[in-house]
Amino acid sequence: MIYLIGDLQGCCDALDRLLAELGFSPSRDQLYLLGDLVNRGPSSLQVLQRLVSFGDSATCLLGNHDLHLLAVAHGVRRPHRSDTLAPILGSAQREQWIEWLRQQRLAVQAHGWLMVHAGVVPQWDAAQTLRLAAEVETHLRSEALGEFLQVMYGNEPACWQDDLQGHDRLRFVVNTLTRIRYCSAEGCLEFTTKEGLEAAPAGYYPWFEVPGRRTAGTPVAFGHWSTLGLINRPDLLAIDTGCVWGGCLTAVRIDGGRREVTQVACAQAQVPGR
Repeated sequence: MIYLIGDLQGCCDALDRLLAELGFSPSRDQLYLLGDLVNRGPSSLQVLQRLVSFGDSATCLLGNHDLHLLAVAHGVRRPHRSDTLAPILGSAQREQWIEWLRQQRLAVQAHGWLMVHAGVVPQWDAAQTLRLAAEVETHLRSEALGEFLQVMYGNEPACWQDDLQGHDRLRFVVNTLTRIRYCSAEGCLEFTTKEGLEAAPAGYYPWFEVPGRRTAGTPVAFGHWSTLGLINRPDLLAIDTGCVWGGCLTAVRIDGGRREVTQVACAQAQVPGR
């Protein structure tokens, strides 16, 4: 059985209860976790331990909180007051966890679905999304990781252009795959608004409702946007249902000819402020 799972954000208890509800077996089933594996919840270290133990049965995407962990670990960013990363950073196996994280993906296409943490700009099709994700993944795995993390942050350039190069190109790709919510038809990102569909700023759309987006014919699954709640359309799955904020952790089975949604409530609610 094949399951997609939304943002964990360090909620290992909810993950364990969800997998028990699914009857998950690493020898039989396959998990795809759509990023933000760690941070804000109480058990980020335990989440990494659990996912690593699943081996090839768990494919994990990187979200903005996972990249934040890499940046903090390399001294590029200071921890936020609301971070819950100290057990990872203070672990005797710290380097093992960091090395595992930097080997994970930013985009995957499997079983008929394009999977990303946040979304894509309208100018990208699935193939270009995967190519651009691979460019960033190469830097994350390189010996120059620290240098890359130094230039990864920032909101510029705001708009996609095919001729973007160097740090600007990589930064835009990271921002799109891990941070996008609203964008314009021209592929310009808007980072201020975090509310749901009714809050679209003038001239911007939820990225998946931009007219003529090139991924419109490709089923896309994503997390990141907890204020959306569950969106379950034939060609679109939004499954960050705000576990760490007192919502649910969501899994969606995508094989077997019919879609099955399973949710468990999260007991560890944090105060929104991300």
